[in-house]
Amino acid sequence: MRVTLGAQGARTSRVRLAELLGMLSLATDLGLGQSMEHVLRQCLIALRLAGRMGMDAAGREVVYYTSLLAWVGCHVDAYEQAKWFGDDTALKEDFRQTDFATAVSGPLFMLRHVGAGRGLPERVRIGAAFMTDGRRAGEAMLRNHWLAADHLAEQLGLGQPVRDGIEQTFERWDGNGVPKGASRQEILLASRLVNLADVVEFFHRTGGTQAAVAVARERRGTQFDPAVVDAFVEDAAALFADLDCVDCWEAVVAAEPALSVQLTDAQFEAALEAIADFTDVKSPFTLGHSRAVADLAGQAARVYGLDDAESTAVRRAGLVHDIGRLGVPNTIWDKAGPLTRAEVERIRLHPYWTDRALACSPALASLAAIAVQHHERLDGSGYPRGLSGGVLTPQGRILAAADFYRARTEPRPHRPACTAAEAAAQLTAEAKAGRMDGDAVAAVLGAAGHRATRRPAWPGGLTRREVQVLRLLARGLSNGEIAEQLVISRKTVSHHVEHIYAKTGTANRAMAGLYAVRHGLMDDA
Repeated sequence: MRVTLGAQGARTSRVRLAELLGMLSLATDLGLGQSMEHVLRQCLIALRLAGRMGMDAAGREVVYYTSLLAWVGCHVDAYEQAKWFGDDTALKEDFRQTDFATAVSGPLFMLRHVGAGRGLPERVRIGAAFMTDGRRAGEAMLRNHWLAADHLAEQLGLGQPVRDGIEQTFERWDGNGVPKGASRQEILLASRLVNLADVVEFFHRTGGTQAAVAVARERRGTQFDPAVVDAFVEDAAALFADLDCVDCWEAVVAAEPALSVQLTDAQFEAALEAIADFTDVKSPFTLGHSRAVADLAGQAARVYGLDDAESTAVRRAGLVHDIGRLGVPNTIWDKAGPLTRAEVERIRLHPYWTDRALACSPALASLAAIAVQHHERLDGSGYPRGLSGGVLTPQGRILAAADFYRARTEPRPHRPACTAAEAAAQLTAEAKAGRMDGDAVAAVLGAAGHRATRRPAWPGGLTRREVQVLRLLARGLSNGEIAEQLVISRKTVSHHVEHIYAKTGTANRAMAGLYAVRHGLMDDA
């Protein structure tokens, strides 16, 4: 099994599939109610156990990719989970602590959680409804999770052996699992290993090696393959050795079977789009939001005057800007009434979780730096860090404006969607109040098709960004100083200077400065 590569000679993104899946696993942890790196640690345990059981390279490859993707679909029906069971992350956290070994285990687990967080009368009403519609929805959830993860694996170019491994992740040795009730040797060894590793990682982290061994023994012959349990118990201490000390991210990325595989630009773009869709499906109110924000922000970046590379980075950051939403329960996202202070604080963390997930990968860190700013504001009133003024980059300001505009044109539980004109008016008001960057707002509104309120064109075909660079160049700043002041790269400044000289018919700072004076460009643009 390998990722299907593009045409020979296609531009590579320098992003490895392992980094992308590792980032996605960190976001998955949030949706599972687990501490970040649960899936990474589970992957390492499963790989170590696979090695001790003598699995060949092909088998270990299936273990690797199955481990990272098996649980990624667990948020796709978070809306229904919250509707019936309250906090969807708490529900999934408790899932690992239950052995569904008998016919009544599943129904009892669900009844224990039905209406959680509601008052007694409401719990009774929801419990009664659950016995009909809710029970069918509950039984379909694990199947939904597998189907969603399988679809994402297909979109990411992963082969059938991995997809088969993902399908059987929720199967049980005793045949009481889903989706097909497979049992014993019908279940792939890779799936049996991942199933065990997921549970014992949780018990080891919360109770130590002794707790992990105990739960494996308790579920031997029910949830888990006895042979896999025996191999685990025999070597448990070694399997967990240094797990708390090792850099799990580095260890998992280094363990990738296909070390030479790098995604092409087109594959990377397609993968980010798939992840965007996967993020948005957490709530019916955000379906399509990330793609729409990304497209608008990318177009606005070009209107703003950023070059192609910077505009592409803005769009890509837009695709993953909301991945941290997976860490906030749907009882909060889908709440129609006012939020409590505690609920607001949880929402304010989601850009931070986005940053945490992306920044672990050197190849994705540049997107993290943009994405984390999408709720920051110029006056310091935003979140998660309350950044202000010059600390906010042009890319971050554009993404924040695009996210604000798109969110207002979409319905939310507490309000209907605004018209495009209403959203534009609200965004303009943010700029006038000093919370949003005026140039970023103008670029977003222009990209969204609203009539431009700024001058239609600069002399010589200069862009707004080129005028900014020209003004600083004319005042004698070096390329490095211009880059620092405008928060862009020196390479980008160099490109802008070349374009300025070409468009103005000049060849040096003095003549370019004279051109600027003659055309009234030295005032703030």
